[in-house]
Amino acid sequence: MENRGLAYQHAPQRLDWVDVARGIGIIAVVVGHVWTRGALRDAMYSFHMPLFFLLSGMLSRPHPVGAFTRRQLLGQMRPYAIFLALLILADQIIEPAKGNLPIFHQWPRDLLPILLGGYWLRGPYTIFWFVPCLMLARILFNLALNRWPDPLDRPWLILMPGLLVLAEGLGWMTQASPLGLLSVPMAMILLWVGALWPRLHWRNLWIVPLGLLALAGLCGWLPTLNMKAADYGWPLFSIASGIATSLLLFRLSARLAPVAAPLAALGRASLVIMYLHVAIIHYGTPYLARPWLLALALLTPFALWHLIRLSPRLSRWML
Repeated sequence: MENRGLAYQHAPQRLDWVDVARGIGIIAVVVGHVWTRGALRDAMYSFHMPLFFLLSGMLSRPHPVGAFTRRQLLGQMRPYAIFLALLILADQIIEPAKGNLPIFHQWPRDLLPILLGGYWLRGPYTIFWFVPCLMLARILFNLALNRWPDPLDRPWLILMPGLLVLAEGLGWMTQASPLGLLSVPMAMILLWVGALWPRLHWRNLWIVPLGLLALAGLCGWLPTLNMKAADYGWPLFSIASGIATSLLLFRLSARLAPVAAPLAALGRASLVIMYLHVAIIHYGTPYLARPWLLALALLTPFALWHLIRLSPRLSRWML
């Protein structure tokens, strides 16, 4: 095996480590939503969202623009709409049963925030910014990849600083983010870093600077990230810390892959877990201790993912 970043020669092993990395990432996401304050929450928020964007960038290749765009819009927004509708329906049942009003109870006025998504979806729906943001970033990134297939091409090196300034500037100006699109500029930077990383020859001496950057974020020495609100902490440093932590976790995932089947299984179910875990935490918080919430928020969507996979039709619509 060539010791070159994460560009491994054997596709099955590469897919294994990607699933393991997704498994680690989705556990970090759920932990960060169960423990909503304190050092553990801040440690998870320092890297968990960048990890998923970086992985997507690593797997990116130029695709025909029209077909790729149609496939993204249909393949991502169809499950988004289905899971969102199911959770809204569940809330219409659960909250009245508890003697409360549903989160959305002023119809048809509430249709507007539901359609806007992103910033306007909170509580059990708070994670729904992620998929539209990733989808649009991937569409734009693929468009650019078709023009400049090598992430080291000069136009990329000119484009990235501009996107960084745009990302930070938008975050200072507003938190209003329809469909999570406020975070698209930073998402594109992370996709680019992910695409670039396998082209770099790994050096063991990188472990020290990457480790120090990762430690600064994990230990709370840097302000943490909140990508949904386009809050990137200290400009450049906080996002660099999240990137460093993710890259080191990718190296770890490659080594764990042969013995980490449970993590890989969670990684394969990560999209369903992403959609459903916040709702489980939201409704279960008054009744369950946090470790039980963590287990329930991971295992219930995981079980549902297995059930969906039993039906080719459901798989096509929801996965």
